Amino acid sequence: MRVLSGIQPTGRFHWGNYFGAIRQYVALQSHPDDAFYFIANLHALTTVRDAAVLREYTYNAALDLLGLGLDPGKATLFVQSDVPEVSELCWILMTVANMGLLERCHAYKDKKAKGVAADTGLFTYPVLMAADILLYDSDLVPVGEDQNQHIEVARDLAGTFNHLFGETFVLPKGYILPDSAKVVGTDGENKMSKSYNNTIEVFEDVGVMKKKVMRITTDSRPVEMPKDPNTDPLYQLYSLFASREKASEMAELYRKGGFGYGMIKKELAELAADYFAEARERREVLAAQPEKVREILGDGAARARKKAAEVLLRAQTACGIKG
Repeated sequence: MRVLSGIQPTGRFHWGNYFGAIRQYVALQSHPDDAFYFIANLHALTTVRDAAVLREYTYNAALDLLGLGLDPGKATLFVQSDVPEVSELCWILMTVANMGLLERCHAYKDKKAKGVAADTGLFTYPVLMAADILLYDSDLVPVGEDQNQHIEVARDLAGTFNHLFGETFVLPKGYILPDSAKVVGTDGENKMSKSYNNTIEVFEDVGVMKKKVMRITTDSRPVEMPKDPNTDPLYQLYSLFASREKASEMAELYRKGGFGYGMIKKELAELAADYFAEARERREVLAAQPEKVREILGDGAARARKKAAEVLLRAQTACGIKG
């Protein structure tokens, strides 16, 4: 059983990235078989158009993931472009990809509906993602609910190829992360996302992080009024970091009323600083050892390429471009 997932280096990771995916990656790396995680820099080319920035984001993504607990002794961590076999498999899969299938994919449809110019990279993005998944005989792909369509595309393309050329690819299964949190942003309304400019970075300077927390948008209900914790964005953020006991106590306070949001924000900021303190220390140690980080990524790429070469050759032989 092989677990695989990737994350784009389009900026520094924020609370939404951590609670929505990275936390689960760390938990799944102890899977009895393989766990492959990659930094999807080829995908990032659809939005990041500055070479120096992309290199910086990619390296920082590695530092962040390692700092947050990905263990190269348990999981294979690598950079997507360090496995060139994925680009070749992507082309092979594009030859069996139906245009209608790609036109129905969310990212392309959303941009088209908004009148934003969508390039070919965005249009064929799901095919590259399918190549990422199929190249390693991935059995299980942890995703959020809004990403399950990508697994369906991979299964569709694998099924089409298998029908045309014989059994070649493992059909992956999506794994909806049970603890995947939809983290609200500092605007108190939208999902935390760089596109909404409402993020708090995991490894942000603690002072800057606390200022951002204090600026989280809240409603204007009077201090004495009882409030429903289940519908309150600030409480939702608080409960990510608090123990069950603390979260329960805070929920009771909400229901009683008689408190100001400033008090909750201060406690949230302290909890968040403590929560990531150990990860911050690990990251600082690694940041002082760039050669070690590059060695980890190099070793991960070598392990990934070994499996990728095997699967690519299988596909090449099946469709007739290798004898």
